[in-house]
Amino acid sequence: MDIIKNTGSYILSRLTAMTFFDILDIAIVSVIFYYIFKFISDRRAGRLAVGIFLIIAALFASDVFNMQTLNFLLTNVAQVGIIGLVIVFQTELRSVLEKMGGRSIIGTLNKRYSEKVESLECIDNVVAACEDFSKDKTGALLVFERYTKLGDVIRTGTVINSDPAVYLIKNIFYNKAPLHDGALVIRDFKLCSAGCFLPLSQNENIVKDLGTRHRAAIGMSENSDAVVVVVSEETGTISLAINGVLTRGYDSKSLKDALVKFLIKEDNSKSSHTFKKIGKNAKSNS
Repeated sequence: MDIIKNTGSYILSRLTAMTFFDILDIAIVSVIFYYIFKFISDRRAGRLAVGIFLIIAALFASDVFNMQTLNFLLTNVAQVGIIGLVIVFQTELRSVLEKMGGRSIIGTLNKRYSEKVESLECIDNVVAACEDFSKDKTGALLVFERYTKLGDVIRTGTVINSDPAVYLIKNIFYNKAPLHDGALVIRDFKLCSAGCFLPLSQNENIVKDLGTRHRAAIGMSENSDAVVVVVSEETGTISLAINGVLTRGYDSKSLKDALVKFLIKEDNSKSSHTFKKIGKNAKSNS
């Protein structure tokens, strides 16, 4: 009974003497052992874990019971064994270290760079297609999804999930193609769905010479934060709708600048405010 009391008192005294750094030390070591266990259990080394555990237990027992010969042998085996494990599992260790570095820093930077390249490539392809549409007077309606998800609109069309190639965009809006009358929704700078139906704007102040395609562009921008590009079938004029305001008369350069501005560079509040001013001026002059 005294042994139990003494042991309890010793444990309690050690716990009360612990500092913040002791707790931090234990936490770090626990995390290290957790990832070591996870690394071993997820690979072929799982069966070796039992053997390693037995060697460590035997080494601990030999030290406690003062078995000098056994302790000497196991200590040397453990030292050589660590090197042997590194050699045997060098491929797995290299893979883990590469993933750790990639996820924390390199992977994040590469992902951001890749996303920027993809977004600029998508904008370039859309601008090139719209430039051809304007020359040929081909009607087109393209919706860039932003923070407001357009799943209900996407479901009304045909899902594509394709890279934004110029010729694919032009084929979608070819006047004899089955999907040319609807809208093309672009999600995460990928061609998501074509032939989609958009809500028409009910604003009575819209200029009367604007057709259904332009009313759909304005309606979509009224019901979401989407950026909508529309090309007139009658005049070939390129227009942009956002926040219920339609601006007209874009060329390839000004369209690219606007898309980069609203989709990549500026935050929504600032870009919406700037666009609203431009939109009112353009609307009064249209």
